[in-house]
Amino acid sequence: MSKILIIGAGGVGSVTAHKCAQLPEIFSEIILASRTIHKCDAIAQSIKERTGRSISTFAIDADNVSETKSFLDRIKPDIVVNLALPYQDLPLMDACLDAGIDYLDTANYEPPDEAKFEYKWQWAYKKKFLEKGIMALLGSGFDPGVTNVFCAWAQKHHFDEIHELDIIDCNAGDHGQHFATNFNPEINIREITQRGRFWDHGEWVETDPLSWSMTYDFPEKIGKKKCYLMYHEELESLVMHLKGLKRARFWMTFSEQYLTHLRVLENVGMTRIDTVEYNGTPVVPLKFLKSVLPEPASLGPLTQGRTCIGCLLKGIKDGQPKKLYVYNICSHEACYEEVGSQAISYTTGVPAMIGAKMMLEKKWHRPGVWNMEEFDPDPFMDNLNLYGLPWKAVEVD
Repeated sequence: MSKILIIGAGGVGSVTAHKCAQLPEIFSEIILASRTIHKCDAIAQSIKERTGRSISTFAIDADNVSETKSFLDRIKPDIVVNLALPYQDLPLMDACLDAGIDYLDTANYEPPDEAKFEYKWQWAYKKKFLEKGIMALLGSGFDPGVTNVFCAWAQKHHFDEIHELDIIDCNAGDHGQHFATNFNPEINIREITQRGRFWDHGEWVETDPLSWSMTYDFPEKIGKKKCYLMYHEELESLVMHLKGLKRARFWMTFSEQYLTHLRVLENVGMTRIDTVEYNGTPVVPLKFLKSVLPEPASLGPLTQGRTCIGCLLKGIKDGQPKKLYVYNICSHEACYEEVGSQAISYTTGVPAMIGAKMMLEKKWHRPGVWNMEEFDPDPFMDNLNLYGLPWKAVEVD
C-alpha cells in the first residue's frame, strides 16, 4: 500500500494516473498536481468514470522548491513522479532531497534558455541522493526508458557484446491536423530542430538537423517509412553501459507535411527560444507558437494508426555474429479506448507507472541517481507485457 504523487497534468500525466488507478493493490492513494488544477480535475473525473476510484488533485508550482517541499512534507508521498516539463527536473529533485522522498522522471533536464538536454546536471545529484538514502530513476518513459530496458535485456540474454545500436521510433498514426505535435510542442520542436549526434568508435559525431535519413521497413504491415537521425538522451547513458558498443544512433519518422511546416516556421523565426519584443511586450516565439497549436491531449480522439518503437542490435554471441530487433507496436485507437489518450502519451505514461511500481515493490531500489539500464530488465519486461505494451524480439538477417 503506497501513496504516489504525480506532477504534471498533460497527456502523459493523464495516462500514468489512469494506469496507476488500475492497480489499487500497488497505488493505494493517488495525488495529481499541476499549475492548472482544472486539468487535474478533468483527469480525476475521467478516472472516476473509468475505474470508480477517486484521486486527490492540487495546484502546485513545481519551479518553487520551498513550496513543493512544504507540500511534500504535508502529504508525505512514497514517491514523486515528475511528468512536468524538463525545465522542472532540478527543482523537483531538490524538493525531493529536502523532503527525503524517492523521485522518477521521463525526460532529462533542459535549461529553459538553451535547447541542450543532457544528464550531467542530474547525474551531479548522485552523491546527495546516496547520502540521503533515497533514489532517483531517470528517463522512465519509452525513449528514453523502455528502449534502455530493451538494450539491457538483449545484453543479458542474447549478446556477449553489442557492437551497433539503432533506436528507431516510428509514429505511423494520422491525426488529420495540418501541423500538430504529439507531446508538448515547445519541447518537441526544441528537440527536433537541434543538431543530430551519434556515437561512433568512442566519440560523438554531429550532423546538421535532420540531414541524415534512411528508409526502414517496419514490421506487421506498417511498411517502409523514412527516418531521420536525431540526438536522443538515452544514447548518453547507453554508451556507458553496453559492453563493446562501437556505434549508437537514434532515428525518428516524420511526414513531409510535418517537415515542410516545421521548415517554414523555423525560417520565419517562430521556433526561436530567445525573447523578442512585440508592442512593448517580451515574447518568446516558440512559447507563442505552442499556445496556438493543437493541445496534444486533444489529439486522442482524432488519431488513427499505430506506433512502432524498437531497438535494432548487432553484436556477437558465443563468437558468432547476431542481429536482434526488439520492438513494441501500439494502437492509437486502443489507447484512446482504454485511457482516453493517443499512443504517444500512452507509450510514455505506462513505463512511468511501471518504473514507479518497480521502485515501490523494491524490485528496483537503491539509493542514488540511476538510469533504466542499470537494473535487472526482466521484471520490467514482464510488466510491459502485463500492462499494455507487449513486445517482440526477432532475429533478423
